[in-house]
Amino acid sequence: MIVVTGATGALGSQIVAHLLDRVPAERVGVSVRDPARAADLAARGVRVRRGDFTDPASLADAFAGAEQVLVVSANATGGEAVAQHRAAIDAARAAGAARILYTSHQGASAGSPFAPMPDHAATEGHLAASGVPFTALRNGFYASTVPLLLGGALTTGELVAPADGPVSWTGHADLAAAAAVVLAGGAALDGTALDGTALDGTGLDGTGLDGVTPPLTAPDALDLADVARLLGELTGREVRRVVVDDDEWAAGLVARGVPADRAEMLLGMFRASRQGGFAATGPALADLLGRPVTPLRALLAEVVAPGARVAP
Repeated sequence: MIVVTGATGALGSQIVAHLLDRVPAERVGVSVRDPARAADLAARGVRVRRGDFTDPASLADAFAGAEQVLVVSANATGGEAVAQHRAAIDAARAAGAARILYTSHQGASAGSPFAPMPDHAATEGHLAASGVPFTALRNGFYASTVPLLLGGALTTGELVAPADGPVSWTGHADLAAAAAVVLAGGAALDGTALDGTALDGTGLDGTGLDGVTPPLTAPDALDLADVARLLGELTGREVRRVVVDDDEWAAGLVARGVPADRAEMLLGMFRASRQGGFAATGPALADLLGRPVTPLRALLAEVVAPGARVAP
């Protein structure tokens, strides 16, 4: 059985949907905090059990009989996030899972100024020390973050934000589809597809998708000046990139009601991008999908005109 945690969330729900296109429902289990929200999956024959990273006893039941467990990263940061991830990994090991997978991040690093990145690095370290074969999916930076950075750009014609660096913005849909390929055995752990075709990407230990994966990203890393240009192309109106001081930008967020610690965390994202923390790209995601990765331009088109069809 393949068990997916967080299966009612933005990423987990899409992973399960793609997985059900590849394997019978009776091979799929989900671990969710509120089983009522997964009633549609239960109706399709998926095993639905309550599982909460803060309640180890619930995880023992949710993971029972699992051959693989995919731990979708928690919506938390710092020690809370790492503790939750460790609890899930330990429960998967105790359940006898043959492989534990984790939705990590391309920028995972103990020294990153962006708070979630040390959390991912610490979780990868716990996976490596678990003694269980593992796959840490180093996902590209979620493109769903971009609309949150636009501010009033579509109305004012100015994209105002601190100085930034290139980011390989990657869509949830592509990352979910790739995770399903790995879970369903569509990509062997020695770096080959099921048909024997070699995948270009190799993990840090040279064994394909065993251990930490190569970056699973879009083919290009773009900064916010590139985003402004794309918005201009999509809207037919000029959008200028305006760089403001870090502290000025954070103060503006706080003035609009954003908690100061949240504003500081968001600043960490810009600082990490300026250090090149999210600039890595590679072919591994496209290799897994067997098709090109959806470019940011197409994802932005949905923001500008939902439902519109835009050429890449």
